Amino acid sequence: MWSGTVHALHLAPRSFLPMRGQDQLVLLAGIGVEGDRYATGNGFYSDRPEEGRQVTLFEVETLEALARDHKVALSEADHRRNITTRGVPLNHLVGARFRIGGTLLEGTRLATPCRHIEQITGLEIFNLMLNRSGLHAKIITGGPIRLGDEVAPP
Repeated sequence: MWSGTVHALHLAPRSFLPMRGQDQLVLLAGIGVEGDRYATGNGFYSDRPEEGRQVTLFEVETLEALARDHKVALSEADHRRNITTRGVPLNHLVGARFRIGGTLLEGTRLATPCRHIEQITGLEIFNLMLNRSGLHAKIITGGPIRLGDEVAPP
């Protein structure tokens, strides 16, 4: 068994705007993160909606490994995902359900790195982030999630 926590929360109302740190996000079942670019249709991939792309997660351990192993400093906002976790095996959650606070999510597929991150940061990190770019998930049961909330199997 595993158990982790919510380390950071972010959203952006439109593509190309900086991610904004939040103390709380509201997850809307079947839709996305309230106020985020993908839930409002203002995201880069909004013209290609996908049920499994309602919320995105990223491991803080990847940021730590990039800094340690490659001297690449990225903030929690730089990876452009909504939820940064600690102690959660995201790559193993494809097809699995898990809880964050009182919400229920289902991992749908691994995220792939995007060139947009390189454009924003000015760093060549695409290859460094292969298989380490987080998880896409759909929201089964929505509700608020907060910094420090537990992330665990249902």
